[in-house]
Amino acid sequence: MVLQAEPTAPPVSRAHAERRAIRMRPAAALRAALSWIAVLALWELAGRTILAGRHLVGTPSGIVAKIVENAEVYGRGLMFTTGEALLGYLIGNLAAVALALVVVLLPGLERIVLRLALVVYCLPLVALGPLLRLVYGFGDGPQITLAALAVYYLTLVPLLVGLRAVPRSWIDLTASYGRGRWTTLVVVRARAALPYLMAGLQASVPAAFLGALVGEFTGAERGLGVLSILALRSLDTDGLWALMLLSAAVSLVGYGVVSALARRLTPERPTVLLSPPASGRRRSAGLRWLRAVGGATLVAVLVIALWIVLFELLGLDPYFAKRPWDVWEWLVTADAASEHRAELLAALGQTVAVAIPGYFAGLLMGLLLATAFSLSNRVRRALTPVAVALRCVPIIAIAPLLVAALGRGPFGTAVVVAIMTFFPTLVSCLYGLRQLPGQVADVFATYATPAPRVLLLGRLPAMAPAFFAAARIAAPTALLAATVAEWLATGTGLGNQMAVDAATSQYTSLWSTVVIVTVVSLAAYALVEWIEARVLARVAPEQGRW
Repeated sequence: MVLQAEPTAPPVSRAHAERRAIRMRPAAALRAALSWIAVLALWELAGRTILAGRHLVGTPSGIVAKIVENAEVYGRGLMFTTGEALLGYLIGNLAAVALALVVVLLPGLERIVLRLALVVYCLPLVALGPLLRLVYGFGDGPQITLAALAVYYLTLVPLLVGLRAVPRSWIDLTASYGRGRWTTLVVVRARAALPYLMAGLQASVPAAFLGALVGEFTGAERGLGVLSILALRSLDTDGLWALMLLSAAVSLVGYGVVSALARRLTPERPTVLLSPPASGRRRSAGLRWLRAVGGATLVAVLVIALWIVLFELLGLDPYFAKRPWDVWEWLVTADAASEHRAELLAALGQTVAVAIPGYFAGLLMGLLLATAFSLSNRVRRALTPVAVALRCVPIIAIAPLLVAALGRGPFGTAVVVAIMTFFPTLVSCLYGLRQLPGQVADVFATYATPAPRVLLLGRLPAMAPAFFAAARIAAPTALLAATVAEWLATGTGLGNQMAVDAATSQYTSLWSTVVIVTVVSLAAYALVEWIEARVLARVAPEQGRW
């Protein structure tokens, strides 16, 4: 008997598939256009009926009318703010790369460099803006500086993770040829770090715009921040939404440019690391604690010294720019020090009560969205624009609206915190999920492993370094986001405390609050870092050494 195979359909050629895709494009475009028309119609209807008179949501027709009516003014403001954000973005990311180079070439300085960089990042923009205004005056300096400060740490942390993500055999190979750290950095580490660098560059695009807007809120004469203040004060909801959408559009363009660059530069099939667990004698608990306390003390001394020297070199008036001994007296030795501490602790409790749930909600939302995107291209295409737009809308403009809509209680502020923290987490986790080595992916494909199982066994462990990098960044970001929301809308917590102190010239109280915010942010970061070290010691041991 001769067995014959059943006839099968002829394979579809690539050209035929491309022609079919081209024919389907008009239908897909029509469906997308109809969907957008339906959304805009519902938006218009809700704005004119249910939400009319509440000053929460502008209508599409009103927003378009505002843009057309004020095209010249909005165009100039957009140009000024975009220029400030772009300069701050470039300066901040160059600073991040420079700090990463210092850490790679001089690993012994890593903890000091990272702690000093973290202290600067933890300084509340709400309090730093007025001080920079005193230093720079009414120029663009505060906006550019705040934009740079808002972005550099978002790039520095994932970049250092990427610089470590190299196969140990490659490091040994370069060492066997007598090459030093610089050659290893250029030939080996730089390529491995590209995906993580791109993640930081993407996450920092909206952060740069936020920093520029905060700078404009502190006394600038031009820009979208100034126009937003005028719109808020006059309850011009359509105008405020027009400014928000223009800001989001610019951030989306910047995000798209960086994304396109990332697709061209990052490797599609990462290399297998095969890093063995850390070997060698482990330090005793006493020595580890002594090292940690000694490092923290050294950083504290350096911060205090830099604080004093910088203020003296700039010639800042002690009435505005308080020194460490002024803060110490206000918190410890003054007659009313106990009352001051009680007031700050009460405000701190209010801020922490919204920062913690917002932090975990943002991390969870970013992680779940990233996993959903990795499992379904349809979900990714549908939700990516929404996620990017949600973060690209300046939180400094939308925070009062969110708090007004959700209430001035903890829930409304926690939502603001979650929005601020979820986007860097989403971007980092997306890049982390792509770091499943190509050879491992081939093994899964050989056994026809289902996508959820590949996610559980392969992609999630590969994502761990990127996730914890995002979790570290989100720890101080959550506290800073809570203070921004409190400053703008709620009238509670440390953010309101700083706003009131700045308005009433209580500068000693203001600087004491800044110190408290910074110390708590550092403590939260250190806790996440401690958890990260123990998890990555098992799933990504290469992250524990250079």
